[in-house]
Amino acid sequence: MMIKTALLFSIIILSNFRLSAQSPDYRGRIVVINQNINKIFYKPETGLYIETNGKNDKPHSYLWPLCALMQAANETEQLEPKKEYLKPVLAAIQQYHNNEPPAPGYQAYVTKEGKDSRFYDDNQWVAIAALDAYNRTGKKTYLTLAEEIYRFMMTGFDEKSGGGLYWKEDEKNTKNTCSNGPGILVALQLYKITKKKEYLTVATQLYDWTNKHLRAPNGIYWDAIKIPDMKIDSAKYTYNTGTMLQSNVLFYQIMKEKKYLDEAIFVADAAEKFFYKNGKLPGNYWFNVVLLRGYEELYKVDKNKERFRFFVSDAERIWSQERDENNLLGRKKEKGLIDQAAIMEMYTRLERLK
Repeated sequence: MMIKTALLFSIIILSNFRLSAQSPDYRGRIVVINQNINKIFYKPETGLYIETNGKNDKPHSYLWPLCALMQAANETEQLEPKKEYLKPVLAAIQQYHNNEPPAPGYQAYVTKEGKDSRFYDDNQWVAIAALDAYNRTGKKTYLTLAEEIYRFMMTGFDEKSGGGLYWKEDEKNTKNTCSNGPGILVALQLYKITKKKEYLTVATQLYDWTNKHLRAPNGIYWDAIKIPDMKIDSAKYTYNTGTMLQSNVLFYQIMKEKKYLDEAIFVADAAEKFFYKNGKLPGNYWFNVVLLRGYEELYKVDKNKERFRFFVSDAERIWSQERDENNLLGRKKEKGLIDQAAIMEMYTRLERLK
């Protein structure tokens, strides 16, 4: 009798494990992650966030983790439209606004604490999240924000190396996939909303330039090209391939030309083959979730769920292996805001893709 009872108990446990593996509780995890962000990283007395839960170089976070948090907040609001996740993040980001010529934009650190560099990609990530929020809500303030950032981003364009956008305003010595890929996305989304030809023209120019200079033959994208010697930085990161994957799908949706869909599928297949090794993606969660954005965009067109199964597996591995006793995520002892935001976005997208 005891053996039968033990066997029955084992079967129940195994069945529950299989059910859990098939249907992760993404919503429950999102609640936990968001609570940790508000409890540990958000400082209501300043309306700002800190970078990690350990020792930080500065009192507040740099802008980049807030770019990640803004996107995560938008995706979570889509799951829970009656709640306001974006409001405090947007209020914090406004404290990085810098009005200096040649165009207003957002600097890397809190403006009142001193002048800092302005990165074109930081600004573009804010614009992308704002455009996603506009498409979700129809609120004009999001569109206005994205249009301002577009004007700033175009101050980073010149004809050296045949075109392309620089990465950093005050050190114009590299043009990166991480400033041109998201630049394409900003321009394409603005075109879809406004139908202004300028946006499509710019998106096409940036797309052609990036593919000419920064696309490896296997469909993965190199990091940057140095100016003026045109030397390639051949590092390959998931987010660079992610923005170009998403760009191809958006071009296909707009132009209805099959070459863009074929390229998107080729890049998606190449990305899984190149980046997903030994049952895991590379260590930067946020880079990886930007890659997932491209796969989600492709799924809207081809409805092939098998294509992003490896993201599901990696997200489960992270939750089981890279989470501490306080449910903070990350491979290092000190846990970063950007990692919490990235996994929060990851789980909202996977919940939507279920």
